[in-house]
Amino acid sequence: MRKSVLILLLTVTIIALMGVYNLFENGTNMIKAQGNEPAKEKKEITEIKLPPAKTVGKMTLEEAIPKRKSVRKYAPKEMSIEQVSQILWAAYGANPRNKNFISRNVPSAGGIFPMNVYLLDKNGIYRYDSLNHSLILVKKGDARADLCNAATGQGSIKEASIDLVITGDFAKCANRYGERAPRYVAMEAGHIGQNVSLQAVALGLDTVMIGAFVDEAVAEVISAPKEETPLYIIPVGYAAE
Repeated sequence: MRKSVLILLLTVTIIALMGVYNLFENGTNMIKAQGNEPAKEKKEITEIKLPPAKTVGKMTLEEAIPKRKSVRKYAPKEMSIEQVSQILWAAYGANPRNKNFISRNVPSAGGIFPMNVYLLDKNGIYRYDSLNHSLILVKKGDARADLCNAATGQGSIKEASIDLVITGDFAKCANRYGERAPRYVAMEAGHIGQNVSLQAVALGLDTVMIGAFVDEAVAEVISAPKEETPLYIIPVGYAAE
């Protein structure tokens, strides 16, 4: 009787130990399986929401006008996201002063606004979405050297912190103004350039207006749609001392 009880206890102990071992083995295999799972890919950021632009600055317009000048040598110093935001807002930011129509911060014939603003920096090429005040990724990678090559090798383009490329859709304007469309689009590009240059001065930055480039080559660099014609390249950054 006593021997039977001992055998029974020994059997129960062995079964219990086997259960613990199986539980440990299953847990170990589960951990290994989890460790072998591929890491989740980081979601690519395709839109950068810009901080709100300021409507009051430290420098008056009267002070900024005489300080504007063309700078062709730039220091390797990055601009802040706040500065980038302010420059883009001045260039073509939305201006909802009329509740029935969202304007921009430059005049446009017939309120058509046929322009687009692209930004190139060390990280990529972006298109400015004025209505959402954000940057939409067009292409990753630093293309400033390629843009420089498309503009007769003007070094300021690859030296500056950012480059703006202003394009115009002539056909969009021509739908209303016919043969006068090129004139009106060019005028609008000039408005953008002046806004950018004066805003840069107010922020302690410098610019240069560039019009010497191969249109098709610039359009290829920024992957512009065929209906858009490049009109301006505007390097923006800190002047080299």
